[in-house]
Amino acid sequence: MRKIVYYVATSLDGFISGLNGDISGFVGTGNGLKKYLSDLKKFDTVIMGKNTYEFGYKFGLEPGQNPYQHMLTYIFSNSLELENADPNVQIKNINLEEIEKIQNQSGSDIYLCGGGQFAGWLLDNQKIDFLKLKLNPLILGQGVKLFGNSILSSKTELIDSELYDNGLQFMTYKILKS
Repeated sequence: MRKIVYYVATSLDGFISGLNGDISGFVGTGNGLKKYLSDLKKFDTVIMGKNTYEFGYKFGLEPGQNPYQHMLTYIFSNSLELENADPNVQIKNINLEEIEKIQNQSGSDIYLCGGGQFAGWLLDNQKIDFLKLKLNPLILGQGVKLFGNSILSSKTELIDSELYDNGLQFMTYKILKS
């Protein structure tokens, strides 16, 4: 079964964006960005929630367009509808059976790109195998939480830690299943 890797930028206080989706304080240049872009090439499948997909509209993504051209993109939503969507963009209902179908397909590990609510739901259902944080040197105080409204307590094991330009640190954790 393919593993799900939540690979996400976060502030020191655990927010993946500030108010109104503000990500302007996150490190967006340097060797950390190059590392992230290189790592994305290792994935052939990405999953995300509706809000994360629509967040791309702020940066020029058109409805139905694939944000990751080399990946099969699954958007989990019970309400999103896209006309004339790229054939590699599929909308799935939010349920565990759909997640497990994707995990049972052949291919690389699965990139969970967000968002916080969707990641929290996956965490609550013990579906996230690895957490790869791009820890940014800033405190946001409020915004979208790393795991949304999840209150599940989970133990992790630090697997790797790397320091990059501008104080950006990548930390990889294995999430230990209970």
